[in-house]
Order: sequence, then structure tokens, then C-alpha cells
Amino acid sequence: MSTIRVDQEDLFYSLSGKSGAPVLVLSNSLGTSHSMWSPQEALGGHFQLLRYDTRGHGQSSKPTGPYSLAQLGQDALSLLDHLGIRQAAFCGISMGGLIGQWLGIHAPERFTHLILANTAARIGTEQGWRDRAATVRAQGMRPVAEGAESRWFTPEYVQANAEAVAPLLQALHGADAEGYASCCDALAVADLREDIRNIEAPTLVVAGSHDPVTTPDDADFMADRIPRSTRIDLPASHLSNIEAAASFNEALIAFLGSNRRGQTPYGV
Repeated sequence: MSTIRVDQEDLFYSLSGKSGAPVLVLSNSLGTSHSMWSPQEALGGHFQLLRYDTRGHGQSSKPTGPYSLAQLGQDALSLLDHLGIRQAAFCGISMGGLIGQWLGIHAPERFTHLILANTAARIGTEQGWRDRAATVRAQGMRPVAEGAESRWFTPEYVQANAEAVAPLLQALHGADAEGYASCCDALAVADLREDIRNIEAPTLVVAGSHDPVTTPDDADFMADRIPRSTRIDLPASHLSNIEAAASFNEALIAFLGSNRRGQTPYGV
């Protein structure tokens, strides 16, 4: 685990997995960190896993915002440049999925495959994100953290997996309010509904069948417009990579394997 300097700020990352294998970038959701991808460590036998903390999160710097989606996307590109990674596959969930869409549109030569999980081309409304940012800046993370359990997981999963849910909620309670709010500012104006038609990479769109935040209808919208897309549902709420980890991992292995033929080899 290490850090790089991007625009005079630190970006924290971890590169693990099978040496010399294709690189898979994993981009976290709002209010989490690279550690949310722990269930995907099992993929390390197939790929090099490049996990990082999005600006404003985890161990990355948390400068005063607002941030922009372009800035978050450029952070990911700077990380690849720093590590000498010419091409990679990219998997992002929720906010990370929006970053993935931006990268697929603006840096198509860098990404061989996209996995867009529990996300949308337009998440929520501008006013909703503005209000959330204002609340967090005024009151801290508690108002957001208190409602996260029901947004992130189904009641059945929470009841059976309290030990997995608790650390995520504790981390959200302790998250940096300004970093979180600054990402809300980016989401407030992030609207890729027209631009996703220009994504060229093979794309897997993953929805949680019980997701109240980015719904299966949002996934349908993306899949209908991204030319080379495949669409699946998993029995989960918003953090499907955790709640349906085994199915999530199997879907990624199948997608990346079946779509590799004819693609330029990717990696370091």
C-alpha cells in the first residue's frame, strides 16, 4: 500500500494479486474506501487488483471542494500513469461507477472493459445532493450514516451479517465531512445520460434487484444506450459486491474472460 501525489494531494492505493496478470481497477462508492473491496480479494488469483481511495475518502487527501467528476476521473488516470499501467479494466460501484462512465467516455484508449455496478448515468437530483452536502457540512456525518444501513443492504443481509455491516457503518460515521460533501458537489452536476452512447469498451452493467438508490431501471437505461453492454441483476441492495460477493466475483470473471478475445492485452 502506498500513495502518489496528484495536484499536490495524496492518493492512497493498493496493488495486489497475481503478478503479471491483467490489471483490474476497483473504485469505491461514496462514503466508503478501498477496503469495501475486501470480498473481491478472491479475484487476485486472476488479476492484479488496483484498489484506491477516491479523493475525499479513506487515506487519500481531503482538500476543500467542491470536486468535479472530471477531477475524480483524472485522479484515476494519474494513478495509472504513476504505476506505468497502459491499459486496465475498470470496475466502479455507485460513485465509482460514474467515474467509470466518465473514463470510458473521455479516456477510451486506457480501458479495455468497464464494470458499472449499482450506479446510474445520473444519480439522484442536483438539489438532493446540494442538500446533503449542506447537511453534512453543518451537522457532520451522523445524519447520513444513520440511514445508510437501509440504503446499502437488505434487512435480511443485515440480520445475518451484522459483523460485516458494522465496520462499514462505523467508517461512514467517522468519515471526513468535507471530503464527503465535496464528492456530493461533484455528483450534483454529474449527468452522463447523453454521453454514455459514446462508450466503446465492452461494458457489464450490474444492478442490485433490491437497490433503492440506483435501481434496475437505472441499469436498464445505461444498458440500452451503451453499445457493447451486458446487463445482469444480483440479489442485493446497493453494495452488491459485498451482499452478493460470490455472484459478483463470478460475473466479473466470466465477463472479463469472455470479452478478452480480440482486445489489446492490458496490464503493466
